[in-house]
Amino acid sequence: MAFPRKYLNEGEDIVLEQRPHWFFLAGPAAALLLALVIVIAVSARVAGDVQRLAMIPLLLLVLLALVWFVARYAKWATTSFVVTTDRLIHRTGVVSKSGREIPLERLNDVSFHATIFQRMLGAGDLLIESAGERGQQLFSSFPHPERTQNLIHHQIELAQDRDADRQAGRRELSPLDQLEKLEELRQRGVISQAEFDVKKAKLLDRL
Repeated sequence: MAFPRKYLNEGEDIVLEQRPHWFFLAGPAAALLLALVIVIAVSARVAGDVQRLAMIPLLLLVLLALVWFVARYAKWATTSFVVTTDRLIHRTGVVSKSGREIPLERLNDVSFHATIFQRMLGAGDLLIESAGERGQQLFSSFPHPERTQNLIHHQIELAQDRDADRQAGRRELSPLDQLEKLEELRQRGVISQAEFDVKKAKLLDRL
């Protein structure tokens, strides 16, 4: 399920949406497959009353493995890691939901670790460090963490450039532009007529 766009801010776009690596499902999938193989082997080699007695615990084993797989798949399907142009978003939970959002400007560091086996699978661990009480958060079984690290750093640079452009735009307002802003504030009642006249006179002196 894709991340709902209704949760995005105005002008915000999704850059990356990830779920845990498929290896996250490997354990329960292997257990379910093994249980099925055992059931098939026993049913082919044993007959009569012995088969019926043996099949009861084996079918119970298959049921338990199936429940484990379904529960793990549900967690995989409801876990998302989203990178937008403004923030990181992490959501998880089947019945009870939990999530965390980190603005890009609050990120201190993004690092990853992958063993040789994980690199062969295209997986690894992604560590996010940010300002605040929960300074570190580890995302395990993460697909292609190195690519995600580079993408996040790139988005941080773009966000910093956008913020610098906004700051520069505010600094470079001409006296006429500032006069228009003052008139807007006066009409909204934010400043009084007397305050408007004083500031207007100062701006006109600069023309």
